[in-house]
Amino acid sequence: MPAFAPVGTAANVKTLEPRDLTELGASILLANTYHLYLRPGHERIERLGGLHSFMGWDGPILTDSGGYQVFSLAHRRQLDADGVTFRSHIDGSAHRFTPERVIEIEERLGADIAMVLDECADPLDTDYLAQALSRTHAWAERCKAAHSRPDQALFGIVQGGIYPELRAESARVLAGLDFPGYAIGGLAVGETKEQMYNTLDATCPHLPVNKPRYLMGVGAPEDIIEAVSRGIDLFDCVLPTRIARNGALLTPTGRLNIRNARFAEDSRPIQEACACYTCRTFSRAYLRHLTVSGEISGLRLATIHNLHFMLQLMEQIRAQIAQGTFASFRTSFLHAYQITDQRVRHEQRRRRVEALPAAP
Repeated sequence: MPAFAPVGTAANVKTLEPRDLTELGASILLANTYHLYLRPGHERIERLGGLHSFMGWDGPILTDSGGYQVFSLAHRRQLDADGVTFRSHIDGSAHRFTPERVIEIEERLGADIAMVLDECADPLDTDYLAQALSRTHAWAERCKAAHSRPDQALFGIVQGGIYPELRAESARVLAGLDFPGYAIGGLAVGETKEQMYNTLDATCPHLPVNKPRYLMGVGAPEDIIEAVSRGIDLFDCVLPTRIARNGALLTPTGRLNIRNARFAEDSRPIQEACACYTCRTFSRAYLRHLTVSGEISGLRLATIHNLHFMLQLMEQIRAQIAQGTFASFRTSFLHAYQITDQRVRHEQRRRRVEALPAAP
């Protein structure tokens, strides 16, 4: 059944504590291998009892491989067939990731789910994608060979940009390696939503139906609904926590910008009938005051609400699937939810213009 993993990049979901996440109903968290490797270091975390003990979270933890972060440092890394050499964004020091090294780091961190090292290439660069895909597949095989921790599940990562034939090939190759689960990477990195959904349509049919499918870095409510309809089981994204810190709050009808002056005397909660602590206790007016005043508690209260919204959405999705009514739920949710993504609005405007009759 589908689940959402709040992102704790540096072994912490910003502004929250593990007990908050437990109360919100989070069942799994994500931590970032690249960031933890650089600071405080995987050896130190291992000496302190592993990632669960270090961050005080006794639920499942997923660690990504750090590949996305490394490959986003285009001016700070050098790539070869064996791995990637990069410079720290913190102090400029040089480091080297190979498939075997990444597996060693993730095993010593002690996560429950670990990801292979992959190359997250530009999804629109047709000339380079085939090379990157071949390297990703070779690295996945090396990661599996190096992985030795029986209490940790290692997931493969499907790549291939927005090209159906490359995605299908990647899914088939990785399925042949028989990983416990499969992630789909390289999406929500600049392509349109239509391209993302088409890519999922081309990928999911080639992945095993009896193993989890994880869509990496995707967490807009409308994208989760569409991805679940295509067979995705697990999501992670910084979106709900990041936009909370900028004053954007999730509701069933779309995002609410609490900084807006019209909320200065609004005594209602963020969302009527919402059971989160923020909505049970505080008004929109008070949250606006905290936000525009730069009060830390405003960031925390907004984050509580947004994560509650996401986790309750997943609960609704699971219930609708169990009842066999997800298709109608999907339709009603997407009808009510106003998408604020600028790219989507631009695409919608373009389509409306194209649909206009030609000038006489």
